[in-house]
Amino acid sequence: MSLSSHQAARQPVNRQTNSARVSVIIPNWNGARWLPVCLHSLEKQTYRDFEIVVVDNASTDDSRILLARDFPNVRVLALETNRLFAGAVNHGIRETQSEIVALLNNDTEVEPTWLEELLRVLDANPRAGMAASKLRLFDERAQLHSAGDFYRVDGVPGNRGVWETDRGQYDDADAPPPLFGVCGGACAYRRAMLDDIGWFDEALEFNCEDVDLNWRARLAGYGCVLAPRAIVYHMLSASGGGKFASFYVGRNFIAVLAKNYPGSLWKKYWRKVLGAQFAIARDALKAWRGESARARLRGQLAGVLSLPRYLQKRKAVQTLKRVSDAEIERFLTH
Repeated sequence: MSLSSHQAARQPVNRQTNSARVSVIIPNWNGARWLPVCLHSLEKQTYRDFEIVVVDNASTDDSRILLARDFPNVRVLALETNRLFAGAVNHGIRETQSEIVALLNNDTEVEPTWLEELLRVLDANPRAGMAASKLRLFDERAQLHSAGDFYRVDGVPGNRGVWETDRGQYDDADAPPPLFGVCGGACAYRRAMLDDIGWFDEALEFNCEDVDLNWRARLAGYGCVLAPRAIVYHMLSASGGGKFASFYVGRNFIAVLAKNYPGSLWKKYWRKVLGAQFAIARDALKAWRGESARARLRGQLAGVLSLPRYLQKRKAVQTLKRVSDAEIERFLTH
């Protein structure tokens, strides 16, 4: 579901009847080598009121054979084309009806209490529309990859605690930098929030779709909480990265800014925003011989050329706004 049609997300959707409170949606593309670790860890969950839904993006490996043979209790939604992350997740949302939508990358392993902890913090915080997991590196299990996401006033998002040793430094709700949103690789959303603000913007294609959704949630006044004991181990970039990811990072940083960044904050921080974009371009030019650096520059150019389209979408986003710009600024990192 694209953002331009976010109003359609407010309408009732016909979904198959299922009594599970949680749907764990796993987008998959040629992930047969990683799926067994992920799915076996879900089988060990202490919280049991959930279904597992793998949305397969037209895989050409043995993913579907593996799922049918070894995981008959997993619901597989087979797509005829690769709709990437946003398209696969939106299809999974559309085909389920659970109260809570949990997302999980196929290249992860979760602790047995992962779902239990996500539900615990959501139940304790009824105003929160989403809960972030704590992601650690798969091969260095004391090292953080994300303790929720931050968003800087200069328009650059990032993972709190990335590459740090996990000492519990982000377990306190007030730990800096401020928690802005969730990493879409392992998180939970209330369906009511998703139906209110719209699902993932498929026009972003790859990367920053979760940042874009975090923005819409914050603009609409929904809170975000970290579940510090909802632990996930991530095989970083196992299923995506390199020049492909670099292009979309370059483009979508600009798209997210154009669509979501509040007007008064633009006036206040425009120098920092432009400075960050120039710094990204400068660093890429310094590494010009690298494919990823050149892809990042192409992405930035694509973002600038697509500004009219993103600004048109901005009109729809701003209709969601229910909080002041000062309230939004509280969640931004300086």
